[in-house]
Amino acid sequence: MKKNHAFAYALGALLLPALLLAAPGTSARHHEEQAPVTYDDGLYDAMAYRLVGPYRGGRSGTVTGVPGDRDTYYFGSSGSGVWKSDDGGSKWRNVSDGYFGGSVGSVAVSESDPNVIYAGLGEKTVRGNVSSNFGVWKSTDAGKTWTFIGLEDTRHIGRIRVHPGNPDIVYVAAMGDLWQPGEARGVYKSVDGGATWEKVLYANEDAGAVDLVFEPGNPRIIYASTWNVRRTPHSFSSGGPGSDLWKSTDSGATW
Repeated sequence: MKKNHAFAYALGALLLPALLLAAPGTSARHHEEQAPVTYDDGLYDAMAYRLVGPYRGGRSGTVTGVPGDRDTYYFGSSGSGVWKSDDGGSKWRNVSDGYFGGSVGSVAVSESDPNVIYAGLGEKTVRGNVSSNFGVWKSTDAGKTWTFIGLEDTRHIGRIRVHPGNPDIVYVAAMGDLWQPGEARGVYKSVDGGATWEKVLYANEDAGAVDLVFEPGNPRIIYASTWNVRRTPHSFSSGGPGSDLWKSTDSGATW
């Protein structure tokens, strides 16, 4: 954990100057000459969080909306599959019953075709208790029906990312079996909507992939994180060899 904390501190030290220079109202050339940006705190007085349910879904480690549609959302629960709301969270219904259930680690909606949804099973919120599951499911009709598309041995999926311009290009960050070493860990890629998969990143048998993100505006550049984590009936460990950040500039071919 000390290694991870030191790395996070160093990364923050590198990124902070760039973030400050990119802040609204500043520039690299005239940074000292710009007046500080101020905001009226009263604009946010009416904002408040509210619980939107549902009350039998269990905890959730993944939620996503639909680009351009402010009312449609999906979330994956720890024990009851995928849920959907069409009215901004006022009402929810389970859309995976009859196909799969159990824990869901990631739900991803295609930006270019919101009818296409991928659900990666097995929660990523590793804690005193954590629920495993099996593989990836796909819907092409906005959650009405689902098809199993493989990666059954991954057990816990931390993140799914869909190429913003092609719903058939999809990446899966697989944490693997948290209880034992295994080679199912890593980042997987499909270019045919999940019909076939290629493992494009593998750290080691103890460190699985937990997160993925595209560079905004350039999905050829991908960042991934791998995490050495182990859960047993009597212990929990986090950090160790393979807990790293990775970057690909060629759509996952090399890292």
